[in-house]
Amino acid sequence: MGHNCCPCSEPRARKYKCGLPQPCPEEHLAFRMVSGAANVIGPKICLEDKMLMSSVKDNVGRGLNIALVNGVSGELIEARAFDMWAGDVNDLLKFIRPLHEGTLVFVASYDDPATKMNEETRKLFSELGSRNAKELAFRDSWVFVGAKGVLNKSPFEQHVKNSKHTNKYEGWPEALEMEGCIPRRSIAG
Repeated sequence: MGHNCCPCSEPRARKYKCGLPQPCPEEHLAFRMVSGAANVIGPKICLEDKMLMSSVKDNVGRGLNIALVNGVSGELIEARAFDMWAGDVNDLLKFIRPLHEGTLVFVASYDDPATKMNEETRKLFSELGSRNAKELAFRDSWVFVGAKGVLNKSPFEQHVKNSKHTNKYEGWPEALEMEGCIPRRSIAG
C-alpha cells in the first residue's frame, strides 16, 4: 500500500475537464462557468477544458458574456460581450435571433446584465430555456446554459438578485459558479 493509502488527505491528483470533480459520461460536454464578481473580476466560461471566455483571453466585458457553441461537435462558434448598461440592445438581438437549432448558448453576467434588456431579449432567452430571464434586474448575477429549439426549461441556470440586505459585496450580489455535463446533440431534438 504505502504512499497511496490516504488519497483523501492529499490534493486531488486527477482533475477532470474544466476542473470538474468527476468525468462526464460519454457523449456529454463538460463545462464550468463563473459569473463576474461585482465589477472587479471578470466571468469565465470553460467547455471541454477550453477556456472560451475570460479576463485572461481579454474577451469579456460588463453586461452579458455569451458563447455560442455547436451542440453536436462542442466547437465554439462565436463569443462576445454585450454591454447591458450603456450598449445597444440591438447588437445582442442580432447575435441571438438567428441561432440554428441545436446551438448551445452559454451566458455569464458581469456587473449588470439587465438594464438594457427589453421584452424581446427576455423572450428569446426564455425560448432558449431560461426561467429567470423575465425577472433579471440591475446588477443581478446570472449564469445560464440554454439551447435553440429546446422544449423544456434548462437545468443549467442560477440567478441571485441584487439586494442590499443580502449582497456579498457593497452594491453587488455574490458571483455564481456552475458546472456540469451537457448531453451532446447527436441529432436535433
